Amino acid sequence: MILPRSIGMAFLAGALFSLVFAISAAAADVAELVNECAHCHGKNGASTDPDVPIIGGFSAPTINDAMLAYKEEERPCPETEYRSGDKKGQKTTMCEVADDLDEDEIDEVANYYASKPFVRAKQKFDPALAEKGKQVQEEHCTKCHSEGGSLASDDAGILAGQWTPYLREAFKDFSSGDRPMTKKMKKKYKKLEDDDIEALLQYFASFQ
Repeated sequence: MILPRSIGMAFLAGALFSLVFAISAAAADVAELVNECAHCHGKNGASTDPDVPIIGGFSAPTINDAMLAYKEEERPCPETEYRSGDKKGQKTTMCEVADDLDEDEIDEVANYYASKPFVRAKQKFDPALAEKGKQVQEEHCTKCHSEGGSLASDDAGILAGQWTPYLREAFKDFSSGDRPMTKKMKKKYKKLEDDDIEALLQYFASFQ
């Protein structure tokens, strides 16, 4: 049956309105979610707190995997505080944050931050150690963390320009076994001495 033109146009207009409303509602939901994240990770994931990782620019799979690992408590979840916003000073953990989100919401957050640029931290580093770290990285890490660990497309996080205090804690968790590693990474990691790890930290800090 062919609808009269006026009815057809009204139906189309109604459908378009519903679509626009749904898109607007979804955008509002995402904005609310990332606003909560911004209280610690900063605007667009460009953290200004050295112990909080910069996440803007990470690939969506990297963020998604991390959040699901927190949700399942497969990664360390040390207690921290909200750095700003109406919850400033309140205690929380990443496991609690992730547990409050369903998988669709995690996908939305991951896609949002993946669309943002990675803003490298401005921090001090030791040039001599950074040069040694470059050699360590090329020998042990470059297959999974290519171009100095600067590519989101590796789906392994961005290390180049990441905050050193955060990375230092991450390395401690790897060394203690509290944070799981893939078999490939574990094999490479076991070959690193403490001096190698410090050199790597200085190398990653040299990206600014």
